[in-house]
Amino acid sequence: MMKINLGYPSAASELDVLRLVRQQDLHKTASSKPQPICTPSDILKLQQNALALYMSESVEQYIVQLVMATRQPELYLGDAGKGSHLIEFGASPRGTLALDRCARANALLNGRDFVTPDDVRHIALPVLRHRVITTFEAQAAGLSVDDLLKRLISHVPAL
Repeated sequence: MMKINLGYPSAASELDVLRLVRQQDLHKTASSKPQPICTPSDILKLQQNALALYMSESVEQYIVQLVMATRQPELYLGDAGKGSHLIEFGASPRGTLALDRCARANALLNGRDFVTPDDVRHIALPVLRHRVITTFEAQAAGLSVDDLLKRLISHVPAL
């Protein structure tokens, strides 16, 4: 699972959406059933293809180290980053599993048959941002979860 920050549309865009959906609803008929673009078996096949991609042990280790960094940020940020006082709860083992699967999906979507550390970095924020809870000190300092994750990502070396 990933959490993507989209924000809200402008008032003008929201008004456009309101009018567009109303017009679409006015013109719906009983026969205007949406047509599927893929079947459940297509989705299962894509999932299997992603799971079959090659991932080196060094990329696996990188995923694990990123998650460990959310649990023990002081090991990666040191005293200068005051990491031990910024993250209350790090990502759980489910975060590790999600990084693995989403990095694989990213590689597949980019037409590769192997996963790179860049695939992991590309999806790390949306995968981890809702899995990490910051401390009051971090919030008081104006540091978001994304700020802290970016720091950790920049300090955790890809092996």
